[in-house]
Amino acid sequence: MAERRSLLLDAALELLGTEGIAGTTVRAVCATARLNARYFYESFEDLDALVLALFDHLVDTLRAEVGAAVAAAGTDPRARVRATVETTVRFVDSDRRRARVLYVEGRGNERLSRRRLESGSVIAAELEAEAAGRGAGGQIHRITAAFLVGGFSELLMRWVDGAIPVSRDELVEDATELFLGLGRVASRISRAERTGRAERAR
Repeated sequence: MAERRSLLLDAALELLGTEGIAGTTVRAVCATARLNARYFYESFEDLDALVLALFDHLVDTLRAEVGAAVAAAGTDPRARVRATVETTVRFVDSDRRRARVLYVEGRGNERLSRRRLESGSVIAAELEAEAAGRGAGGQIHRITAAFLVGGFSELLMRWVDGAIPVSRDELVEDATELFLGLGRVASRISRAERTGRAERAR
């Protein structure tokens, strides 16, 4: 059963990543996977369940790869940010179907769109926790984390589509500097807010 589930996920990636949500049907998935429809319903309640499972699988795989890369980068903040950016860019660039599933098709499917928002919130919370670990938490870092997650997703989508014609290395370097720059700005805002509160409390 696990093997058939894997075949169905592979088929969903092929269809959703090339034909889009409109071309992804139970019949098409089964035909691509070369499985009888009854096997589909042994693994998934309906098509939405398959699509969500595929999205979750890609997110989990990406997070595991990013986690390993960040751990290998050590404690240097720039190296950790670059590892996050580079691993994410490589993940979607090595298989452009992943980018379409992660960043494009969710806009046309209510349940997938909701899952994208949930996933983005989790990632933003992780970025916020990373900032807090460096003594830089607070509301502005929560805002910055959400801004970075949404902006990075949009950047990747436009880059994959060819709207931003730069090389992978250029994209990684520029995005890394943007992450770091926004982090520095957020820290300055946070310090200013703390100073303002302290002055008002006098």
